Amino acid sequence: MVDSPGRITLWGVEVFVATAEEGGISAAARRLGASPSAISQQLTNLETAIGATLLQRNTRPIALTPAGELFRRRASAILNEAALARAELAMADMTALTRFRLGVIEDFEADVTPLLLTGLAAQLKGAQFLLETGASHSLHDQLDARALDVVVAAEMGARADWAEEHPVLTEGFVAVAPVGQIDKAQDLLMQLQKLPLVQYTTRHYMGRLLANHLARQNLPLSHRFELDSYHAILALVAQGAGWSILPPLALMRARRFAHQLDVFELPFEQLTRTITVTARKDLLQDMPGQVAAQLKPILSEVILTPAIEAYPFMKKVLTLR
Repeated sequence: MVDSPGRITLWGVEVFVATAEEGGISAAARRLGASPSAISQQLTNLETAIGATLLQRNTRPIALTPAGELFRRRASAILNEAALARAELAMADMTALTRFRLGVIEDFEADVTPLLLTGLAAQLKGAQFLLETGASHSLHDQLDARALDVVVAAEMGARADWAEEHPVLTEGFVAVAPVGQIDKAQDLLMQLQKLPLVQYTTRHYMGRLLANHLARQNLPLSHRFELDSYHAILALVAQGAGWSILPPLALMRARRFAHQLDVFELPFEQLTRTITVTARKDLLQDMPGQVAAQLKPILSEVILTPAIEAYPFMKKVLTLR
């Protein structure tokens, strides 16, 4: 059935919010899995139904009109109420959930995520799963934009008012160097300072977190490479290009380089991050907590046990929450 252009629809409201947040029709189409022409038509239908122009489509990025600014506040409330209604109906019987949108950090994609999805699929037999893999900041942005239901990612500073968090793992960062280049009987920091640092990009939150931590330690560390891939960083270190500071999850994800690396505790104040299961408050009842409960034994088996066996000091670095 084709929506009447004189009727305000929930889909039209969702399209409007996505366009306003993304700043363009093409970006909104990608986010919602629709064509740009369908998005444009929905916006036209909504403006016709309301009787006001909501968007200035000739600007880049698209801007809201005064009427659009007013409607956006109401639109967010409409979508929140609709999400609550869907959640209440679905959670009355978890087996009735038909779609589950999950975001998981790249660190888990090879070993952890398949086991987690298998367990969830057994529980939610009628659900279709949409998986998004990426960096923590990207996943949190998608959760904020309501494009995902639950994300498993690193904490990003203070918790948002609308979010609930279930910590599953805390990990301290470690130093990695080319095998054999560090004399373990000598001063570790002094030796590392003689090597260039292969740095995780400061364009991302984790890179900025690490850079700020090093600044607080007043450590003058020179770097030639700034990369956004843990695999690429570890490959360079393995080839002797320098040393790096990484979370253990990144190290365990690229185990094929293990024989080419020496791994150490940080020779200065420890830096930690916490991996959490995060969702919007009160939308999924106990589902986020169930995801966290399923995740912890998987992490223990796939991450903690092999990490501690390979590097015994990791017992002080990795902690299930």
